[in-house]
Amino acid sequence: MVFLLQQASKWIAIASLLILLTTLFYKDRLPAPLHYQNDDLGDPVQHPTQRAPFWIEAGGQRYRVTPKFDYTLKGVIVSYHNADGLTDIWHHDKWKDFINLRDLCVIWGNNVRSGVYQLMEFKNDSWTCWVYWPSRGIGSRFTMTQLSNNHLLVDDESMRRRLMSAELGDEIRIRGQLATYENPANGFNRGTSTRRDDTGNGACETIYVSDFEIVNKANTGRRRLYSFSKWTLGLSTTLFLVLFFVSPVHKYSGR
Repeated sequence: MVFLLQQASKWIAIASLLILLTTLFYKDRLPAPLHYQNDDLGDPVQHPTQRAPFWIEAGGQRYRVTPKFDYTLKGVIVSYHNADGLTDIWHHDKWKDFINLRDLCVIWGNNVRSGVYQLMEFKNDSWTCWVYWPSRGIGSRFTMTQLSNNHLLVDDESMRRRLMSAELGDEIRIRGQLATYENPANGFNRGTSTRRDDTGNGACETIYVSDFEIVNKANTGRRRLYSFSKWTLGLSTTLFLVLFFVSPVHKYSGR
């Protein structure tokens, strides 16, 4: 009986590992345009705000946030960067910035409808979204004014959980204010873009988030299978090792 359980756990572990590696490759692929509500992925909405400057405390630091415009953005996440990532030496260590939790690079409009994003590559670093296309023809089909890299400021725990649960390919809606912010204690400050056609340094939108919604999750089946395979791999590997060490030792003698 122990031998059969040991063999079963071994083969479950092997199958789980194969599924894990396969889904790891496919779970973050951006879905086709038909996955999204394309008629509702228009340009961001921006209006002058009546909200006065206010203060936020986080990580033992105090920040002054100055809203500029009320802002609503709906689009598809093509890349992101977490401020607490292992390679990020800026946000927490150098800037003492504990309210810009995540940057999301988002596309909308014809960039989604045309499906050109599936032929491209997007990457984020600590403050920039980089866009790559394999040929001039593909690049000419992409509209840079329908992409934004968004520095997202959050000081609410439930909002933080929603924001950090967003993944590549998710269709999201962000409501809040385009804002500048500063930390008087160390002189750190960051501005915000207030237009979609600027480029280079300062072209990112800084948004104080009042509401964050994942409108449409991407690749839910693949991601559930990925999570399940991680669980079964860990469980079956543990069971195999336990049975290996507790199974009786058989001694054989020859004549």
